[in-house]
Amino acid sequence: MNELVIEAGKAGRHYWADLWRYRELFFFLSWRDILVRYKQTVIGVLWALIRPLLIILIGTVIFSKMSDMLFDSRLPCPVLICAATLPWQFFASALSEASNSLINNANLISKIYFPRIIIPASAVIVSFGDLLISLVILAGLMAWYHVWPTWRLVTLPLFTALALFASLGVGLWLSALNVKYRDFRYVIPFIVQFGIFVTPVFFTSSKFHEKHPGPIFQLYDLNPMVAVVDGFRWALGSNAPFNGFSLFTALAVTALLLFTGLKFFRAMEQAFADII
Repeated sequence: MNELVIEAGKAGRHYWADLWRYRELFFFLSWRDILVRYKQTVIGVLWALIRPLLIILIGTVIFSKMSDMLFDSRLPCPVLICAATLPWQFFASALSEASNSLINNANLISKIYFPRIIIPASAVIVSFGDLLISLVILAGLMAWYHVWPTWRLVTLPLFTALALFASLGVGLWLSALNVKYRDFRYVIPFIVQFGIFVTPVFFTSSKFHEKHPGPIFQLYDLNPMVAVVDGFRWALGSNAPFNGFSLFTALAVTALLLFTGLKFFRAMEQAFADII
């Protein structure tokens, strides 16, 4: 049986090794959150399908008649909206769950030692599980509209990984800030609601570029979910031009968010038990 020895002044040195030692806690928290999320619900995990399905349905009804103005692809409007809704719903859900994860686990944090990063990371993984379940909707729509995958489909896990790391980076920032400044619990829902309007869920980036060239489009590209959504659509066979610079920008922004998020989280971590 392995023993964990906590030595004064050496927590930082052993921190990343502790993550591996506490891997069972990570899996336990993830599984617990999955059970709690759907506990005492009538339809259980079907909520993972219903929520994005409602957004797809509403978006299709409202925007299908304006598809020529908003979309630039041979893919049917429902497939385009679905390919954008699923990664965006994952990102939005991961931010909401991760930002409140430390507060929701205050009792655990104040009682025992473990790398606190496990908590927001497990919250992101739970939302990732919902994404995997909701891919059933995308497969069903593709079959219904006879959209057959090409070799591009093998790139879908890469764009999914980009969304996962972007969610984790922002989630680390928000979870730590939410502990110190409780005002953030009011700001986070606004960020999530506003974010869908600056992400190409109900339009394509190429159409946006036509109407807003120059600096506005460059600011738009700073949103890493732009490249994720464009990548999802491209992987499914969209003929809309894929912006390689947008992908490079998303990779750089995601790496920056993840690096600074880890640094900030680690700097705040020692005070979580006292503040919370």
